[in-house]
Amino acid sequence: MDEVQNTTERIVLFLDENDERAWKAATIADRLDLDADAVSAILSRLKERDLVRHKGSYWTTTDDEERLQAAYRLHRHHKNADGQYGEERLEEIQTEDMEEIS
Repeated sequence: MDEVQNTTERIVLFLDENDERAWKAATIADRLDLDADAVSAILSRLKERDLVRHKGSYWTTTDDEERLQAAYRLHRHHKNADGQYGEERLEEIQTEDMEEIS
């Protein structure tokens, strides 16, 4: 059975598998049948984490392959833990004693 991928995974995998060139966000959205605004927002978040880079309106994965692999391993670890133990929802476990994280 194929594993369902979330939108961020799909975008990163697309860029990684097609890293011979850079892509416009709208083209990525078209290729993956996604909303262009959502793709742009995800790419911006990925850039903040140094997982993708862009010049002008073109996007590609980071040159730091080790960083990309580490992020992928961490993501897989969390996904496996969620599958094994169930996802925790902050609002379900939050107490009055917890500090707000910004």
